[in-house]
Amino acid sequence: MSQKDSIEKYIRPDLTGFGGYSARISPDTLEGKVEVPVDTIIKLDANENPYGCSPAVSKALASYDEYYVYPDDGQTKLRKLLAGYCGVDEKYIVAGGGSNQLIDLILRLFLNRDEEVINCVPTFGIYKFSTDLCGGKLVEIPRKDNFDIDIAAVQAAVTDLTKVVFLANPNNPTGNIISEVDIRDILGTGVVVVVDEAYCEFSRQTVVPLIEEYGNLIVLRTFSKWAGLAGLRVGYGLFPPEIADYILKIKIPYNINAAAMVAVEASLKDIDYLESMVEKIIDERERLFTELEKISWLKPYPSQANFILCKVEKGNALQLRQKLQEKGILIRYYDDTILRDYVRISVSKPEHTDALMNVLRNI
Repeated sequence: MSQKDSIEKYIRPDLTGFGGYSARISPDTLEGKVEVPVDTIIKLDANENPYGCSPAVSKALASYDEYYVYPDDGQTKLRKLLAGYCGVDEKYIVAGGGSNQLIDLILRLFLNRDEEVINCVPTFGIYKFSTDLCGGKLVEIPRKDNFDIDIAAVQAAVTDLTKVVFLANPNNPTGNIISEVDIRDILGTGVVVVVDEAYCEFSRQTVVPLIEEYGNLIVLRTFSKWAGLAGLRVGYGLFPPEIADYILKIKIPYNINAAAMVAVEASLKDIDYLESMVEKIIDERERLFTELEKISWLKPYPSQANFILCKVEKGNALQLRQKLQEKGILIRYYDDTILRDYVRISVSKPEHTDALMNVLRNI
């Protein structure tokens, strides 16, 4: 092979057309493209906690002096802390570099090429991303008009090739909840059921108590949303103990960095503060919903998360996103068939709601 020959020919054929994951844009990329300084941009597009992490986290990170030491690969202390928070034995717990990493590990563990993953669309895009990356076949089950899951359709879609069903609860981007009865019905199929509870602190609903009852249930959570640690990338899962052992074996070494471990410990020691911030976000969610209902051309959907999905009933959703961006307000637009007429708005501080509504009223 000459020096000019491309190694692209060695790429897996199924990845040559891989589209990747559409992460949110950084405000820094909008310099000169918006009407406000980039440091005043209001981010309502990524479901981040506008109040940030606990002040105790900042203090703990500043005082920690062992960044030169590799973190505990076995996550011993971290797993105990997370187990205490969830009210389970630590044998069920494994942490990941964000719950996205655990989704990837779950599929690596269970999925052979061309085996099936059931996905109830519209939902979190990482399920499709990771399934495609692992060479699986995605079986998409459309949700009902109110975005509830079609349980009968999910059950009917299960075949001998089905390995995993993903259920976001609350669902992203629709914000609605799946009942425990419906989750039990899907667990009854016997396939691996992954319930992604990234936003459960905002809904106060969880299926963690079912983890000892069902040997095919996996529950995922994160510190990105409620605890304001999105930048440190730390999530965790509750697995059947024998599956937790496998996940620990196949994860990359030292997958949770020392800073993330320090931040989680400090967060869980300051739980009252974090829960008070969650309450503020929930209160603001209800106010935002009420205000959005007053916009005649928007239809907001009730949410149990920290965001609200809206249908743009008059006009163009993409143009709405662009107009708000020009004013320094970022919201989430979906470039796909199901959600092309929708936008998702993250719940933020009251002053951010006021700024958003001021622009919407004048469009």
